[in-house]
Amino acid sequence: MTAAQQPLAPTRRISDSDLVVSPLCFGGNVFGWTADRDQSFAVLDAYAEAGGNFIDTADVYSEWIEGNTGGDSERILGEWLAARGNRDQMVIATKVAKLSTHRGLAPANIRSALDDSLQRLQTDYIDLYYSHEDDESVPIEDVLGTYRELMDEGKIRYIAESNFTPERLRESLDVARAHDLPAYIAVQDHYNLMERAGFEATFTPIALEYGLSVLPYYSLARGFLTGKYRAGVTIDSPRAKGATPYVGERGDRVLGVLETVAAAHDATIPAVALAWLLAQPAVAAPLASARNVEQLSDLLAMGTIELTAGELAAINEVSS
Repeated sequence: MTAAQQPLAPTRRISDSDLVVSPLCFGGNVFGWTADRDQSFAVLDAYAEAGGNFIDTADVYSEWIEGNTGGDSERILGEWLAARGNRDQMVIATKVAKLSTHRGLAPANIRSALDDSLQRLQTDYIDLYYSHEDDESVPIEDVLGTYRELMDEGKIRYIAESNFTPERLRESLDVARAHDLPAYIAVQDHYNLMERAGFEATFTPIALEYGLSVLPYYSLARGFLTGKYRAGVTIDSPRAKGATPYVGERGDRVLGVLETVAAAHDATIPAVALAWLLAQPAVAAPLASARNVEQLSDLLAMGTIELTAGELAAINEVSS
């Protein structure tokens, strides 16, 4: 694939940082879960070949699977980075606070969890390090102060947050300003065509006010926006249960419009759903995962789709 053919060539900047990333952030939660090592390597190779450079993981992925210990995704990703020798070409994000052996945001826990993540990822720095959930038992100044120390040590470059309330996010940003501490530059939360109202009313205004980038997870509504989950259709997938709440009249209407737009662009339904997210205020790169190369190919066109004003209006109307 030539450079001109790379649909995911890095074109998006996260906030005002020097992190320039692909329009699709690859979700590494599948590594060691629905994708084994060989499958993970194959899909990562295909993602990189398409121009992708932004990979998201967490220390807790995938502790929920019997036999896994957490850090499973990071280990596979670290092995791939070492095997391909491309660490400096990739923007790597991981997270702290949810792993059972490293719960919370106490300074000592952040340090210990980060060192473990660095070892598993076979790297000496993380590009974007997330507070994976809030921890109100620890003063915000202590959390951000620890991140400053780790930045000074060169172990992390930037910080972001996930799963905070809007109020706590705003408070954290204000504390950073008041005390000259590093501030979160991105917010990762639940946002997609089927789940819009709450996010757009709360997080979008904060992101615009403070100059944050939005990096939505569940971008495809737990798989529903792939288009394969419909009334009367049984799909054998570990994620089928998550998509079930969206199946019905409203979901059918959304999929119908996406299908029409996809046909006009010679693209797939999930690619259009991701392109819609990419067109929303403050969104820098939606997260989506694929357990094999075939699934990834359904997503790749999102980087080249330019939705018209009419298409955006139609999608907005049916999904609002």
